[in-house]
Amino acid sequence: MSAEATTPGAHSRRRGLPRIDLRRLGRAALLGPASRDRLPDAMGHVADAHRAHHPDADLAVLRRAYVLAEASHRGQFRKSGEPYITHPLAVTLILAELGAETTTLTASLLHDTVEDTEVTLDQVRAEFGDEVCYLVDGVTKLEKVDYGAAAEPETFRKMLVATGNDVRVMSIKLADRLHNMRTLGVMRPEKQARIAKVTHDVLIPLAERLGVQALKTELEDLVFAILHPEEYAHTRALIADNATAGDALAAISEDVRRVLRDAGIAAEVLVRPRHFVSVHRSELKRGELRGTDFGRLLVLVGEDADCYAVLGELHTCFTPVISEFKDFVAAPKFNLYQSLHTAVAGPDGAVAEVLIRTHRMHKVAEAGVVALGNPYTAADSGTGPDGTDPRTAAEPADGERADPTRPGWLSRLLEWQQAATDPDTFWTTLRADLAQDAEITVFRAEGGMLGLPPGATCVDAAYAQHGEGAHGCLGARVNGRLAPLSTVLRDGDTVQLLLDRDAASGPAPEWLDHAHTPAARIAITGWLAAHPRTEGPPAAAPRAPQPVSSDRRDVAGAVVDLPGATVRLAGCCTPVPPDAVTAFSVRGGVVTVHRRECRAVERMRALDRTPVAVSWHDAPEYRVTLYAESFGRPRLLADLTEAIATAGAAIVAANVEPPSEQRVRHTYTLELPDAAGLPALIRAMRDVPGVYDVSRAQKPATT
Repeated sequence: MSAEATTPGAHSRRRGLPRIDLRRLGRAALLGPASRDRLPDAMGHVADAHRAHHPDADLAVLRRAYVLAEASHRGQFRKSGEPYITHPLAVTLILAELGAETTTLTASLLHDTVEDTEVTLDQVRAEFGDEVCYLVDGVTKLEKVDYGAAAEPETFRKMLVATGNDVRVMSIKLADRLHNMRTLGVMRPEKQARIAKVTHDVLIPLAERLGVQALKTELEDLVFAILHPEEYAHTRALIADNATAGDALAAISEDVRRVLRDAGIAAEVLVRPRHFVSVHRSELKRGELRGTDFGRLLVLVGEDADCYAVLGELHTCFTPVISEFKDFVAAPKFNLYQSLHTAVAGPDGAVAEVLIRTHRMHKVAEAGVVALGNPYTAADSGTGPDGTDPRTAAEPADGERADPTRPGWLSRLLEWQQAATDPDTFWTTLRADLAQDAEITVFRAEGGMLGLPPGATCVDAAYAQHGEGAHGCLGARVNGRLAPLSTVLRDGDTVQLLLDRDAASGPAPEWLDHAHTPAARIAITGWLAAHPRTEGPPAAAPRAPQPVSSDRRDVAGAVVDLPGATVRLAGCCTPVPPDAVTAFSVRGGVVTVHRRECRAVERMRALDRTPVAVSWHDAPEYRVTLYAESFGRPRLLADLTEAIATAGAAIVAANVEPPSEQRVRHTYTLELPDAAGLPALIRAMRDVPGVYDVSRAQKPATT
């Protein structure tokens, strides 16, 4: 922004001076002969670019903004020696060429006035209104005098918060940085490297997320030249040596035009050269490059359906490379981008990548949120080349904010930055968050979607969906199957998060090993810091395996047709009335009773054991063994035993196995006063938070 502003003989931000008479300065600021009803000549190119996108735009406010900006910056010069007014003019031209509406252009002309001159926000508000004032304030840097080393991270925090309310703030910042990067050559090498590094780590990812590809690609090339001069020089020479490489794509483009013309599809076919970073990445991926690797074909059509018609013709008349096909029309990217990607091979085997999109999609692909116009005023809607409103280019996904300029990733970023009160933590975490250059979409079982970075786990999904409510997450089902919280989610997965109703529940320290997003890590770290662990066993761990005895009598409740025999209910299947049962005589005069579907019955018959007739009698108590599968959490054992007691059952023995992948297995041998109460007991145990399954014992027997 004002990094290159200098005012000879004076500090650019003097305090305590009298209020400026804006009208007097405005009258003195006109450059050259200019009539009252048109802009000064220096603004002519901006006006032309703006009218190309907004033919009916009122340029009067731009004229007033330019007059104020020129007067305010008069006497200031850039490091290059140019008058400083050339900078806001260049920034405004960048945005005008992208199709920004009048309010954004007005603010871009004034974006450095409050920071570098005596103009105040109150004056901007009085002259141009609240919207322009908000945008100018959003991009105004905090002063190092007040914030010291924290000035830069806190400035970006301020800008992001302002962007959350009006995305045009970041549009101006990106255009501002682009012009500064274009003219960075006059800076010292170390300062060039520092600015380029911040641009690479923060502003390029933000441009990508906001869909402003036109700014992102040029910023990438400028950063590439500064941070990797040798690779840049090599790539530049490679492109120069293949100056005729476009001929190969031009030949294929003619074939594509002919095919589409014969099919009756109205389309514009263009050859788009790759930028430097794209060529460099292609060389790293493919090794030696061919002529068609230095560019892509772009096919522009009128309607969405025409995109698929073009795709069908290309795949019919050329040999498609199926692995290169991607459909971002039916499933737009998280940054509003829509297009069909494919690749086809020509008769000579040369492969050409092809992008297929409508004119509306192309405008949004190039300008991103800038192409949305003013999303806060329905009347101020710019139209695309096809006569449609570009703001309808990409509807937000379910679960996202309705305003397309406030996508889910921005909402999540704004949420976690509130918890990162320390500037260093915020700055480090912001760079790490923005380093994730893609996003996956997972579906919630109850409906809606979540956008997460690649590598995100169930822990990240929990905090993305429930915020601090995820502290009580017990586990998850991924695509219908139980999964530990450490499970890495893939694009398209369906996730159901299981929460504990106990408000006192909290995350375990090992969750930090599985947390991938800043929101999850900050929330977990904050909870652990507020709830330090005491000495002794972890609160979330289940109790150690131990038997629980009872003084109740071992009553079988079954009658066998073998006088004098001792009757015992098999522990492998724990039959209770009214189960269909059979019995077998074993050593020591003991008759063991099994459920008929028990696997031990087949084993006995295979050994030619003769079944013994058995029936139930009206015994006062019945014994059964149940397995409970659960996620580990505090007080789980207490809640389970309470549910068992409330159902009227008595615990004869219990065993809790050590946890494995956050899952715990409980074994209970219970006595029921009435076997008819077993289904209700199982339901009561399943209703305990954290328990996901309860089943009757069914294991191979040794008798």
